[in-house]
Amino acid sequence: MEAFIQHKKQLDTLYKQFNQPAFIENDPISIPHLYRKKQDIEIAGFFAAVFAWGQRKTIILKCTDLLQRMDNSPHEFITQYQEADLQKLVGFKHRTFNDTDLLYFVYFLHQWYTKNESLEQAFSKHIKSTDTNIENGLIGFRHLFETNDEVPKRTLKHISSPNKNSACKKLCMYLRWMVRNDSSKVDFGIWKQIKTSQLICPLDLHVQRSAIKLGLLTREQSDWKAAVELTENLKSLDKNDPVKYDFALFGSSVMPYGM
Repeated sequence: MEAFIQHKKQLDTLYKQFNQPAFIENDPISIPHLYRKKQDIEIAGFFAAVFAWGQRKTIILKCTDLLQRMDNSPHEFITQYQEADLQKLVGFKHRTFNDTDLLYFVYFLHQWYTKNESLEQAFSKHIKSTDTNIENGLIGFRHLFETNDEVPKRTLKHISSPNKNSACKKLCMYLRWMVRNDSSKVDFGIWKQIKTSQLICPLDLHVQRSAIKLGLLTREQSDWKAAVELTENLKSLDKNDPVKYDFALFGSSVMPYGM
């Protein structure tokens, strides 16, 4: 633990530097920040997280394209679309995510939101207050997503699960956005049924590189075990909000001069 504590001051400084409103503009989190309605934030954020691989500029452009196809009212579109409206979605593509995937995502969200007020319960109902992290929530959400006769097999790859030892970077990032709440208001903090201490740090290449360099991560594979190892070590720096250091680890990696 002493080896980690020596980095705390440095990481706290970087966290404060990057956890600022100025961070929003060039990050996919800017997409849900376009909205004020809770359900619009949830849906826009969900797609922004799912699309989050590749260059951030491209991710933002693709999210903007999708939301325009939804008349920039994602919750209204999801809950009230008619068959003819779905034609607006045909031809959408981002890397390996295509319109077949999109149409099922829209169908899944439509089924959920016609019966539930928030997407939070799709994750939180699988998590106990005694759970140390969100693993059961992610497994439960994947189960909800895949247990439908309409789901195309190719679409399942876009929703990862810990029981397949995926790092689940995108969903971990999405839950960070929805759950974390602090004065900077970069993250939204609109979900209250999941504890900040239960979040898992999103493990992308940038975060992994910084974490290994600092000795916060020994596992070289980018998988669920590595994400848990990193988060457990970050808890020695802040047991209640370990994932706040996502800002520091990501930011230090993309800085021109590194950490």
